[in-house]
Amino acid sequence: MKKVHHSIASLLGMALVLGSTPALADVKAGVDAWGRGDFQTAIKEWRGPADKGDADAQFNLGQAYKLGRGVPQDLVQAENWYKKAADQGHLQASDNYGLVLFQSNRRTEALPYLQASAQRGEPRAQYVLGTGHFNGDFVEKDWIKAYALMTRASAQQLPQATTNLAQMDRFIPIEDRRRAIQLAGQMEQDEKRIRTAQIGGLRPSQTTGAVETAQLPPSRPALPDPVPSPTPAPITPGVTYAEPSRPVPVVPGATSAPVQTAVSGDWRVQLGAFSDENKAKNLWNSLESRVSALAGLQPYLVKAGGITRLQAGPFATKAQADTMCSNVKASGNDCISKRR
Repeated sequence: MKKVHHSIASLLGMALVLGSTPALADVKAGVDAWGRGDFQTAIKEWRGPADKGDADAQFNLGQAYKLGRGVPQDLVQAENWYKKAADQGHLQASDNYGLVLFQSNRRTEALPYLQASAQRGEPRAQYVLGTGHFNGDFVEKDWIKAYALMTRASAQQLPQATTNLAQMDRFIPIEDRRRAIQLAGQMEQDEKRIRTAQIGGLRPSQTTGAVETAQLPPSRPALPDPVPSPTPAPITPGVTYAEPSRPVPVVPGATSAPVQTAVSGDWRVQLGAFSDENKAKNLWNSLESRVSALAGLQPYLVKAGGITRLQAGPFATKAQADTMCSNVKASGNDCISKRR
């Protein structure tokens, strides 16, 4: 039997973060250096705090090794640093670590991390587990749970989840889908309770702050659309290990999950233009928390003279950019589609 399709590499990606430990100054200096494109200095600033156990610095080093910026690309090192941070309760590191393990076909090791991430509402993990429950791969076959998890991931604007949800509609009986939607509603309530307890308890430093952005190229490979067929399309584990989708430094608080966009494209959305760069950064932080569809996009600070334009993307077509602008405008913020 063929099965529902997904690609883990295309889902990976989180932002660099600042910590609130005694090593905050060094971590912040590293984030500032990263934002300037001085990756080697960023690594030097993070190395000491990371060796001393600063979880945010450890996570940032994991991202650097995964990208190969400031250090040679080394996926083993990236995984090791993710684990060190995850072992200290760093939620973003835990999310990425679980996905990396799954991508490496170490599914037994990955499962508890994926389940914990999904329970607090991480849509990438919900997508992976939903696919697994639908196919009966690495977890028990349970179409109701699969549909509920995919519903939650789709509700958080993960496009490949929406695609697979439509495909599931062709196979799952309507009564089971109704039960799944009820389960998804309960999951949403549980997510809020669990997320509040974990973020408030494990890492209270991640509840405040503003985004620091850097213009770095997008890195997500496109996720192939499931091929229409009489049965679901197959899982494809073991795909190429991709760079994070948004390798931009952020301070604690920007914990939203990435959303699949185009690998490359000439279109972006412009969200504002300011004479003060900090206002552009603050707008991104505000919009990302209010417009879930923005969560996985690459933010750009584009300077022209004394003006800093806040843009996000990329999009392969103008129609995709226009759709994103519709979401942004619904939140009360102006938005225009622009060709890069």
